[in-house]
Amino acid sequence: MKHIHLSLVTLLVIFFTMFSCEEKLDVEPKDSVTQVTIYQDIDQAEGIVVPIYNSTEGWALNRNEFWGQRVNLEGGSFEAKFNFQNRVNVYQLRDGGWTPGNFGLVFATKWQNYWAYVQDANSFLANIEGSIAMDQDPDKAELLIAEVRFLRANLYRKLINYFGGVPILTEPSSLTGNFEFTRDSYEDCVKFIVQEIDAIADVLPTTRPDSEFGRATKVAALAVKSRTLLYAASDLHDPSLLPQTMNTELYSYPVASKWEDAEKAALAVIDLVGHDALIQVANATEYQELFLSPNSNMIFARPYAAGLYEVGTGGFSARNSLPDQAQSPNGYGGWALSSPSHNFSLEFNFDDGSSTGGVTPTSPNDNREMRYYANLLFQGTDFRGRPVDYALSEDTGAFPDGLDSPNGTGNVQHSSKTGYNIRKFHDESLDQTNGISPDRPYVLFRVAEMYLNYAEALAEQGKDAEARTYLNRVSSRGLQPDITVGGDALKEAIKRERRVELCFEGHNFFDERRWLNTDHLGFDIMGLRWTKEANGDLTFEEVSVVERPWFDKQYYLPIPEADAERVPSLVQNFGYIN
Repeated sequence: MKHIHLSLVTLLVIFFTMFSCEEKLDVEPKDSVTQVTIYQDIDQAEGIVVPIYNSTEGWALNRNEFWGQRVNLEGGSFEAKFNFQNRVNVYQLRDGGWTPGNFGLVFATKWQNYWAYVQDANSFLANIEGSIAMDQDPDKAELLIAEVRFLRANLYRKLINYFGGVPILTEPSSLTGNFEFTRDSYEDCVKFIVQEIDAIADVLPTTRPDSEFGRATKVAALAVKSRTLLYAASDLHDPSLLPQTMNTELYSYPVASKWEDAEKAALAVIDLVGHDALIQVANATEYQELFLSPNSNMIFARPYAAGLYEVGTGGFSARNSLPDQAQSPNGYGGWALSSPSHNFSLEFNFDDGSSTGGVTPTSPNDNREMRYYANLLFQGTDFRGRPVDYALSEDTGAFPDGLDSPNGTGNVQHSSKTGYNIRKFHDESLDQTNGISPDRPYVLFRVAEMYLNYAEALAEQGKDAEARTYLNRVSSRGLQPDITVGGDALKEAIKRERRVELCFEGHNFFDERRWLNTDHLGFDIMGLRWTKEANGDLTFEEVSVVERPWFDKQYYLPIPEADAERVPSLVQNFGYIN
């Protein structure tokens, strides 16, 4: 295995810079106390743990940047594009793509933020051991240790998704000693995550009381393991399919049992949550409500309540960081920051289970599957008391331009470029789009994903019958007929189901990459342009909104330029070396 060195001094700069400016939950002790004092009291020690939960993230892709506070990964995936002024700098997926010095405002501090939280976790773990607080309440201390190791494992899961193999650090940084670390292989990082989860899963409670919603559980820990092993088993990490030709140990997972391991990891979660546990729904409204308040299908979520809203350091309003305002059309006073692509809309089936085949239907919004109506806003759908109207008029005297069109109301620069907006996650019971729901969760892991993880791992091993059972658990809850295909067609059905069921939850950005599906990574983003003709007819045309090219380097983010230059031994990710 090739080792790549990382300077400790560089990490310290990152750690202390981010620790000083990353806004965290206001739960730290108010008195001016030393670290020694904190670790003399178990409750104050817990106050150190709670802010580390910010590492799980939420609605904001970048808590310290204006746009990043209001969008997540959907705008950089097959699902959608960033809507305001067709800006490229938010995700930086055009104009040559990512570079070490410029890889999008929303990704700009991922490297620094994650390492800052790893440092926080390592510092807690080092200080709690042998402390007075631990002697005071050993059981609670053991639980807090398990929570922090869970959070650190989850951080490593995210680090390797974005960057490939990274240094495995288990001790807090200091100003003395050896100032170099090694960048470990992708395989070793996966093993580290799995070992951490295996070590602490049984310490964590299987469930939590309502008052502790959002805290780590055994089920959440095993869900992290499941997603980690599913991703590791995928084509992106197959040694025979690697897009990279240099430093391949940073991306490769040469484990013969990989799909069996992914199967067992998903099954371990399912055995705890139930093999037929999905909350059933009768219609799109009931499906929407599954995402608006805590329920039994949420394995792990970030709680949003008074004082816990996702804001950064710039003093921006928490209210317009939530989807109700950030994603509503302009005619409702919304910012409409993520326009779903028409390409993505065609992934939704018809209500009889038949596919669009990627072809725009004559009546694109008629007779579509239930989740189309639950997840998307489109021309004519009822939303907050009136139909959404993107259409421009040929005769404004007879038929006014739509309120949500480029000539409508609100900030028309936010009018949808594709003829779609996101409906999922909206609380339409709020009187205004800038209202705040009392218990809004941001879902990080849920039961449906585990069923789909299991189905995919089974299908990759040719266990089609059992794979269909768990795929149909999800598809049937979506009011679709049972899927009966096998082989490659079954694998494609599982992919489609993930796109539809898990949409806008941060999965697709990574899914299309791990499947090496470049058709959904670089593509011509399409939309529907609606027109009210002079005779009153409503028509549409399919239009190209913008082209998103694909570059193989973008399977991973680059190591930030400043760090790569400061520490030449920190070898850059593939494709970013001049």
